[in-house]
Amino acid sequence: MSKHTSMLGAAGVISIAVIAGGCASSVERPDGELRSAESAIQQAVSSDARDFEPVLLNQAQNRVADAEEKINREQYFEASRLLEKAAVDAQLAGARSETAKARQAVDEVNRNIESLRKRIDERQ
Repeated sequence: MSKHTSMLGAAGVISIAVIAGGCASSVERPDGELRSAESAIQQAVSSDARDFEPVLLNQAQNRVADAEEKINREQYFEASRLLEKAAVDAQLAGARSETAKARQAVDEVNRNIESLRKRIDERQ
């Protein structure tokens, strides 16, 4: 009875390991995350991130490239994590670029205002 119980226990442990392994590897291809990350990068590029946040944009692009390698190796979980980070990096690069452009616009407006004030002062 003890031999039968231990064989049954071993079979149960093996079954659980196989099921757990199957669940761990059943993560789907992160195609949606890949499209989202690529879209975020394109939006960042449209926001002039190459000029204002090139390092962050480059980091996002590198993460997508790394994720594509992981996808090719069927390491979907790791690829998904890289793609999430890439999307966040790209969004941040885009937001920082828009902020920098807005600051430049404010500075230009302030210079124009100051120039107009000087002209007014000169006329008085």
